[in-house]
Amino acid sequence: MIITSYSFLQSNVKKIDDVDTVKMMTFLGYFLLITVLLYMGTRPISFVFGDMINYADGFQKLQLSPNVEIGKDYIFWYFTKLCAQIIDAREYFFLIAVIYIIPNYFFVKKYFNEYWYIPLLMIFGSFSFWTYGTNGLRNGMATSVFIGALCLYDRNKWLMYGLMALSYGIHNSLMIPIGAFIVSGLYKNPKIYLYIWLAAIPLSIVGGSAWENFFGSLGIGDERVNNYMTGSVDAGTTFSSTGFRWDFVVYSGFAVFAGYYYIIKRGFQDKFYTHLWGTYMIANAFWILVIRANFSNRFAYLSWFLMAVVIAYPIFKVKFWDEHYKMVGRIFFAYYLFTYIMFLRS
Repeated sequence: MIITSYSFLQSNVKKIDDVDTVKMMTFLGYFLLITVLLYMGTRPISFVFGDMINYADGFQKLQLSPNVEIGKDYIFWYFTKLCAQIIDAREYFFLIAVIYIIPNYFFVKKYFNEYWYIPLLMIFGSFSFWTYGTNGLRNGMATSVFIGALCLYDRNKWLMYGLMALSYGIHNSLMIPIGAFIVSGLYKNPKIYLYIWLAAIPLSIVGGSAWENFFGSLGIGDERVNNYMTGSVDAGTTFSSTGFRWDFVVYSGFAVFAGYYYIIKRGFQDKFYTHLWGTYMIANAFWILVIRANFSNRFAYLSWFLMAVVIAYPIFKVKFWDEHYKMVGRIFFAYYLFTYIMFLRS
């Protein structure tokens, strides 16, 4: 909150593209990156962090019995099996934190150049960022590998899809953003994305829990993913209740409105951004359909991990307003404020 408030004040008194401001942002960016990495990566192994204790137990079992058969999320568990033979549990969790955090750094460095600090601050300040770096580790790792794959969007499509396949091997729920990415690449009409998202709301309200039962019956992913539809409440989740969560639909709407405003209303044209927004819209629409599931936070994060980028990307490419940089400051401060309010509520 201190760093966000300072950056907000700076945006009101200085231009972001000033040389001195860029130098200060670079310093703050590396300070933030190292601090978050160390703080998250060196946390104690504790039940306070939800599933972390279960991962520690799995790690210990693989240390004692390396020949245990692996039957799901093969990439993640073979990675864990390798780590169990060469490093201890503390180093293992630090390495997971590195995999979770560093791809985001590579992404913002590629797409935001010298202005990478503010988008990284938005990513780190996103709702659920901490949760999926400390509790839902496989989900968090997988989404970060997906983010890393996007760095290859205009370089090597084969390698990009290879990394996306790797993210699926870490946690097979990534089939949802991967599928959304493929569909939005085939149908490049932003208005269609908007209609899909808007239609998901009344369909979810009318259909109720029938959607969870329907998708669960299709056998999407393994048994664990299907159980997310109907299982008991997730330990350590930031969702305090189930049902149709209008508050989180409104939160999701921030990125929906951002894409609508930039692309449809202001005519912002960028192939990568349109593709990214389409991925977010389709993945988020899926979550809205299964919003009543007790594990729906897992599905929500499959779109929310893109939200900060969806909001930030165009405003560092085009100046939309007369006092553009002041507006940028207001946007990232308001974005973080939601996370901070949820933190205070919890």
